[in-house]
Amino acid sequence: MDKQQFLQRFSYHHLGDIESGYQHTGNLKHASVLIPLVQTKLGIEVILTKRAKHLKHHPGQISFPGGKVEARDINLTDTALREAEEEIGLYRKDVDIVGQLNDYHTITGFRITPIIGFIPQNYPFKIDQNEVEEIFSVPFPHFTNEKNHLNYQLKRQGVEHNIYFMPYLNYNIWGATAAILKDLVGHLK
Repeated sequence: MDKQQFLQRFSYHHLGDIESGYQHTGNLKHASVLIPLVQTKLGIEVILTKRAKHLKHHPGQISFPGGKVEARDINLTDTALREAEEEIGLYRKDVDIVGQLNDYHTITGFRITPIIGFIPQNYPFKIDQNEVEEIFSVPFPHFTNEKNHLNYQLKRQGVEHNIYFMPYLNYNIWGATAAILKDLVGHLK
């Protein structure tokens, strides 16, 4: 799939129900993430980060650039772009926003809005080592291949939850990141 095919599929389908969605009952902290996509000669790639190991929350986990909404943010897209600039040095002027997915609720009490945008190839990222250990890319077909979708059921406080995994090379992509990617793939079908 190339960028043009992605854009056509994304814009022609209405956002449906979240397949992987856990619906939290209670107050949620609002957050937004950017799903940075790159068109290469071989197709689309997804940019992901490995969180710094010294962080209090989710150390060493694979994630999208993003974070909590702050009072100064104009909207959820602004949050995702601000966080991407802070974490990986991705300037908002270099992101072509194409849309967003439905909100995703986490077991830990966050309501995450995924924002999708294309960025230039070979981008000169600048890692904030206080937040990010590594930036890497994964070919999009890895996520569209359902053989790479793993699922584990967990029971918490009497409620069953699906925890998704999409391992790639030596990266364990799981949790909210994997669930959001699963929803994106489902939306494009």
